[in-house]
Amino acid sequence: MSDKVVLLNQFDEIEKKINTLIEVNHNLEAANKQLQDKNRQLESQLHDLEMAEEKNNEVKVLIRSRIDSLMERLNGISESPAEAIDVRH
Repeated sequence: MSDKVVLLNQFDEIEKKINTLIEVNHNLEAANKQLQDKNRQLESQLHDLEMAEEKNNEVKVLIRSRIDSLMERLNGISESPAEAIDVRH
């Protein structure tokens, strides 16, 4: 083979490899975009769950406070039953 033919074959091989690399790059970019979208979706879900958990914790604190208050009132009644009877009459 002449040098020209060898050189043209080498260029053809280089071009095929470049085209393959370009295709792989496009596929990787598409996969990366999908992963970024999924990541944003998961971050949004996590934020929503964190907000729901915070609200749930606030409700728990409120409930605990109300229970404690009611328990104090009940303890006051059971500690002085005579006073409770006087209040009723």
